[in-house]
Amino acid sequence: MEEKEQKLNKRTVGTNKEKFAAAYLQKQGVRITEHSFRVRQGEIDLIGYDGEVLVFFEVKYRKNAAYGFPQEAVDRRKQSQISKVAVFYLNYRKIPRNTPMRFDVVAILGREVTWIRNAFEMRM
Repeated sequence: MEEKEQKLNKRTVGTNKEKFAAAYLQKQGVRITEHSFRVRQGEIDLIGYDGEVLVFFEVKYRKNAAYGFPQEAVDRRKQSQISKVAVFYLNYRKIPRNTPMRFDVVAILGREVTWIRNAFEMRM
């Protein structure tokens, strides 16, 4: 398989898993407001409200645990990147900085979903 095809397939799988995660979160009462919010600094997979709390969701998928658990891929560098995009988002949408917010990870291992609330604090 060509490298371009592999990347396309990986992106398709990622998009499908983000949709799967969004549906899962909506069943839990989360109101999703953004999918794949992309800017130059990076991307946030899903953004929404869990009650009154603004939540930035990182979705990670692994077919199996051969290369580790999905949530392990949200390292300090990734957390910092997500935090920077979140600050951009707050400014872009003119959301007050005192709005309650958190960073969650939705880890999908095979078909098992783990929602990790408050997975990390904002890192700059």
